[in-house]
This record gives sequence, structure tokens and C-alpha cells, in this order.
Amino acid sequence: MPERLARVLLAFMALLPLQAAAVTVRDDGGRSVQLAQPPQRIVSVLPALTEMVCQLGQCARLVGVDRYSSWPASVKALPRVGGGLEPSIEAIVALKPDLVLMAGSARGGERLQALGIPVLNFEPKTHEDVQRILGLLGQVLGVPQAPQVWREILAGQEAAAQAVPAPARAWRVYFEVNDAPYAASQSSFIGQTLVRLGLGNIVPGDLGPFPRINPEMVVRADPDVLMMGARQGEVLASRPGWRQMRAVRQGRVCVFSPDEADILVRPGPRMAEAAQLMAACVARHAGPPQERRP
Repeated sequence: MPERLARVLLAFMALLPLQAAAVTVRDDGGRSVQLAQPPQRIVSVLPALTEMVCQLGQCARLVGVDRYSSWPASVKALPRVGGGLEPSIEAIVALKPDLVLMAGSARGGERLQALGIPVLNFEPKTHEDVQRILGLLGQVLGVPQAPQVWREILAGQEAAAQAVPAPARAWRVYFEVNDAPYAASQSSFIGQTLVRLGLGNIVPGDLGPFPRINPEMVVRADPDVLMMGARQGEVLASRPGWRQMRAVRQGRVCVFSPDEADILVRPGPRMAEAAQLMAACVARHAGPPQERRP
């Protein structure tokens, strides 16, 4: 066989699913789930897992998703099975899935298992979780792309770090994920991305990845930069003491659009894009500070 033809065949074979075989996977709930063959009808009720399946090249196997899954665009046309924490069991069953992917905090998993539908609980909160879950999904789906996807995420984050100006390195960031308020701590995947960008985080990791915090804590910490979604940005000025923080006085507040916020708060293949958004945020504010009136 000519050498060039052999290389072409090997490349083609690398794109094909691995040989169908039974696989046993331990999920984040500590359960060992055995699948006789790679699933072909998957329902995902966590956006991060939806995105991982698609980035592994297997979007076509999805037959239903939660109401918040929105990327890639093709998943918007799929049937919706309700919210991620309380999905409609009836809607899921009607889709006749051979696998359901859901967060460990979601309800209904035991009922689905009782109906004979395999369920895998995954809840990525750190970079290590994302790498591990990508690998496990690669095994479940019978595809070899997971290591390459992870390498691309790392490369994208490293490239984003190069875009952070030297004056902004070591800036201390407050990143708000929800308006209760809940924050991204140092131990979350968002906090880990900030570290890779050379930035600090005022919320300690020992509070948990996404703790609910007292707004006064942020005032006392007086961060250099605030990062939050549009809804949180609307109420920022009404919080006692926040107008006096240096980040607000100097205009170092990054308010992300809903689409950008989705990228930032979903642990998965778009973490490189999230790093780019954070890097662009601090780069915009790395010039001489402009004091604003309280």
C-alpha cells in the first residue's frame, strides 16, 4: 500500500468512533454505570455537558436538552425537557434515551434509573473536573478526541494570558456569578482561570467554589476589578458602600452581556473563550485610572 494512502486511511480511522464495547464509568455520585455499547440517544440536562458532547463531535446523538443549553446553535432546535435541576421526567422518557447526563444536584435521576434508563451524574466545578469528565465522556461515546479538546482549552487560556497587560497582573478580582450574591472563589474553575491569567481573587477557596457572600465582604476587600453579568451590573450602585470601592471609582467594572456570561459560567470547551473575555476586560482598564465621583 502506498505510504500516502496509508496515512490517509489512518487519519480517517482516527475520526471514527472506537470499536463498540461495554464500558463501565464511575460518575460524580460514586455510582458505577455499565453501558453495553456507546449510547446513540442522549438527553443532557446540564449546559456544560451538552457543550462537551458537541465539542467531542457527537452533537447528533443528542435528542433532548435542558432549557438553558444554547451552544452550539444546533442544540436550540432540540426538544426541551425543562430546567436542569428539576427536569420533566415524562419529557425525558418520551424521547426514549439510552443515556441521560445530569448534574448530581438535579432531581429525578433515581426515578429514571428505576425506569431502566442509564443516568450519569457529572458536576464540573474545577479545571480538573472538566478534564476528567471530558475523558469519561470520550470513553462513554467511544471517541478519541477528549485529550485534544483539553489541550485546545489549555492553549487558548495560555494565549489569553499573554494578552493581559503587565500593569494588570496581580490585580485582585471580584467575580459575581449570580445576584444573591454568589461569587466565584479561588477554588472554582473561574478562579483557576483568573490564576492562569495572572490575576488574583478576593474570595478564598475554602468558602467553596461558588459561595453566597455578604456584600460587605467585597467592600472590605476593595478589589481592583469587578466582573459580573448585566443583571448584577444594574443593581451594583444600589449596594451600600459599593460606590466607594476603587474598582467603581476608577471605572474598572466589566459587565458582560447574557451571551458572554453564559460562556464565562459554563465549565467546558469554551473556557478558552472565557479566558479571552476576562483578559479583554482587564486590558481595557489597564491604563491610568480615571477617578469617578461616588
